Amino acid sequence: MYDAYVRGPVLVTGASGNVGSPVLQGLVGAGVAVRAADVDPARVPARFPDVPVVRFDSTDPATWTAAFADVAVMFLRHPPQLANIGRDMVPALEAGRAAGVEHTVVLSLPGAEHNGVVPHAKIETWLRASSRGWTFVRPSFFMENLSGVHAPDVRERDRIAVPAGGGATAFVAAADVASVAVAALIDPAGHRDRAWTPTGPAALIYVQLAEVLSAELGRPICYTRPGALRYAAHAHRVLGMPEAMVAVTTAIYTVARLDRAGGLTDDVQRVTGRPPLGFADWAHQHRQAWVRP
Repeated sequence: MYDAYVRGPVLVTGASGNVGSPVLQGLVGAGVAVRAADVDPARVPARFPDVPVVRFDSTDPATWTAAFADVAVMFLRHPPQLANIGRDMVPALEAGRAAGVEHTVVLSLPGAEHNGVVPHAKIETWLRASSRGWTFVRPSFFMENLSGVHAPDVRERDRIAVPAGGGATAFVAAADVASVAVAALIDPAGHRDRAWTPTGPAALIYVQLAEVLSAELGRPICYTRPGALRYAAHAHRVLGMPEAMVAVTTAIYTVARLDRAGGLTDDVQRVTGRPPLGFADWAHQHRQAWVRP
């Protein structure tokens, strides 16, 4: 049941994203009133025809009033191109607080509480001091990065090129992360001041990922193990990642290379009541991302 103290629609920022879209779907399926928000409203999936959509840009105050109107609970995604949180996000968060936002579910990063360098840590710090409720969802590395930003390398070059060395990573499917976020958005009182770290069921090294993709696609996929500098140049120039995203992903891959990204939790099971999706099943569902035309 939708939490009694929640009024008005749940605001979902980044509604066109890998997590924002399934968050919308989960809330709509639960019968919760929703308002979708995105920098480009046209990107919000058409399968939500009855969901009101607004433009929201944390750097543009003209977009804030319509987004926050009558909202008590919101899902917050940090746009990867924004590095200066104090300048580019805090004013919008302050406007939301003044408008009546009582609880924010944040898509964060694992270990953000110990890593002041990443932008997510600054968002968490602000929320902790805001006197409003919060839930931090700190997923391990998304499987969807392989079907998204890294898909061209797999599809066109038959390779995975990330600087993770031989370290294991506890990959997680975006749908499982979204399910955890949806639970917190529906019952914010029950998740108030909680941090969840959704992971998949196993920690895998990238050689294993390449083996799974090879079997799924019927052609050999290799893991090239580039260094951080070579990866950063390739990610920016060839894959088209914004510099801020290159920096964040390089840091995450470095953590994996140091073998500190393989920690598993049972948070998906605890919050949703079902086990998380494994990589092989996820790869089968998303195989079209790597199939050549």
